[in-house]
Formats: sequence, structure tokens, C-alpha cells
Amino acid sequence: MQTTYPRIRRWTRVEYDRLIDHGVFQPGERLELLAGQLVVREPQSDPHSLAVELVQEALRAAFGPEWRVRAQLPIALDDQSEPEPDVSVAAGRVHRGVEGKPSRLALVVEVAASSLALDREHKGSLYARARVADYWIVNLAARVLEVYRDPGPDVGAPYGCAYRMVRTLGPDEHVAPLAAPSARILAADLLP
Repeated sequence: MQTTYPRIRRWTRVEYDRLIDHGVFQPGERLELLAGQLVVREPQSDPHSLAVELVQEALRAAFGPEWRVRAQLPIALDDQSEPEPDVSVAAGRVHRGVEGKPSRLALVVEVAASSLALDREHKGSLYARARVADYWIVNLAARVLEVYRDPGPDVGAPYGCAYRMVRTLGPDEHVAPLAAPSARILAADLLP
């Protein structure tokens, strides 16, 4: 007897953007496109919202005005992925004609409580595949900052790439973004 599996229809970023433009989704519906699949984002608790603001504030201070520090806005990873990370950093000031959804990112930060496995495995693999050199997870459950660097091929990763260097920082430790090496950010300043 032959086993059949359901076919999954993957979406492209162009198709996803058309769905948004045509009002297919409900106002305030929290979705993001990950590797062609529409994924429902977790609701934001008060600690999550506060952590996003703390991260955004710390990164604006660390990077300065020549960088775009964006909170919960879409980024263009590839033809099938348009995630909305909690905070992303891209070079350049905002002006007319600038890339609306940046694809070359200096840093991506996710704030995680219940989404920790998704952020570590799936999103981490997507960001590594897109060659995002610096990826951080503010782990609210353990009250630590997870720093992921050195993306590269990994056949065991969901999307064929993973970070080869992972460091976990306690609240009293500092981190410097790769694109702003002179900045020192205290991990506690990112935790609510």
C-alpha cells in the first residue's frame, strides 16, 4: 500500500505581499512568511513588549544615526521568507527610495518566551542561510542573551544552515555587535 502525503503549497514573498495589498488578512493579524509558509506569531506579553523597546533603545545608542534600527517590521531574507523580527539593524538612514524591506542586515534580534524553539531552530536556520552574521535571542524564560554568529552550512538544520558559534550571556555580561564593535551593551539592559 502506498502512503500519500498532503501537498504543501509554499508562498513567495511577491504573492504574500499581494495578499496583504488585497486585504486578505484581518487587521492586526500577526503573520510572517517563513520559508514559504505563513506562520502565526505569538501574542506579546508585557515583558516581551518591554524587552523589544529595551533592545531597540540599546541598539539605537550602540549603532547611532547612520543605521536603521527597526522594531517588528518585515525584512526580505529570500524569495520565500519575509519574517518580522522583533528588532533588526540595517546600514543607512531612512529616506525616500531606500529599500523598504532591507535584505542586508547587520543584526537581527528576537525576543522569546514560548517561541524559543522556533526562534532557535527555524528562524535561526533561515537567518544563517541568509548570511546574517549576528543573531541574538533575548531569552525571557532563562533571563539570558543568546548570541549566534558564524553562519554556515549544516545538513541537520531545518533550512540547511546554522550558526557555528553560540554564546549565552548572563545579565552581568557585555556584548558588542559585530557591526559596531566599540559598543558595549550590558545583557541586563535588554531584559525587562
